[in-house]
Amino acid sequence: MRNKKEQPVKEDLTKSGDAVLPPLVNGKFVLLGASLRQVTNLVQQNAGMPGFRAKQLLHWMYHRAALSFEEMHNISRAFQEWLNAHCIIGHIEPVDVRESQDGSKKIVFKLYDGKFIESVLIKEDDWYTLCISTQVGCAVGCTFCLTGLGGFQRNLSRAEILSQILLVKRTVLGELPRNLVLMGMGEPLLNLEEVVPALSIISDPNWLALAARRVTVSTSGIIPGIEKLGESGLSLSLAVSLNATTNTVRDVLMPINKKYPLEDLLEACREYPLPPRRRITFEYVLIKDINDSLEDAKRLAKLLRGIPCKINLIPFNPDPALPFERPSEERVREFQEHLYRSHYTACIRYSKGLDVGAACGQLAAHWRGR
Repeated sequence: MRNKKEQPVKEDLTKSGDAVLPPLVNGKFVLLGASLRQVTNLVQQNAGMPGFRAKQLLHWMYHRAALSFEEMHNISRAFQEWLNAHCIIGHIEPVDVRESQDGSKKIVFKLYDGKFIESVLIKEDDWYTLCISTQVGCAVGCTFCLTGLGGFQRNLSRAEILSQILLVKRTVLGELPRNLVLMGMGEPLLNLEEVVPALSIISDPNWLALAARRVTVSTSGIIPGIEKLGESGLSLSLAVSLNATTNTVRDVLMPINKKYPLEDLLEACREYPLPPRRRITFEYVLIKDINDSLEDAKRLAKLLRGIPCKINLIPFNPDPALPFERPSEERVREFQEHLYRSHYTACIRYSKGLDVGAACGQLAAHWRGR
């Protein structure tokens, strides 16, 4: 997100307050995603204002989802002018909202460099789950996912990650969603330097204050990232995209398996520090004649034995650009029934938003255009 002349101050993975000032983009300080210490230093040292102004700024950004400094009516005009001259909040631009027949909404965002990402607001019974992106495109290259077909372009900054949530609150929903999942475009654990500080703000009771149990990070199986996430102390929910019961099949569906094979991935899951009464979610996309047999169900039950978990079965969402098909309803139910008999919680998740390209594996704004 930054050009070569304007590199931001880099922060430690879990100590986002160690850098002196917020990062610079195009010569201005980006406040969204900066720590309280960074903003306080900026306010005191650069603007010559009392330190309490930092908390006022962050309150407006996170509690009120302010889009401009002019909205901050308890800040003087002179300070607003200084902020406009030297800072930006750091929001991205919502350019399109596409509503599905099931009530879900796909929001297309334009980034500062003209690239596009997507978030999905999923309607549940009487609440919403927001699925956000962490990268432009994806480097993992799962063969059943449209996002990876366009390749990897870049990581999102913490400001771009947080902006998706705040703009949905401000311009689409009117409030924060009940649940948040990092399951959109990209692999979150390949962008931990930006994802972890963003998650800290998301779960911080002083800022976005989403309960840790309602925030889920989904991964294709990046073992070092799983370990670092566990060491972060954030106590978030973990979802692992499994999708196969043998290395041979997973190598084809998810090439990352060649680097982090099933046996190593499942061992990392066993060692993940789960909070009490919490479980890992294993996501399993069912693809016709590839991974949907009863033998696959039997192997899956054996593989996950001893891991506190639940299983989401996701019938494949077809697209002309992908070479796979969705299995029959009977095949899906048979797979689920075996997991039930093996004493697992196994839910069939029919992806919402299919008619607007918002279903699981369909986010591809970065290469298909808006």
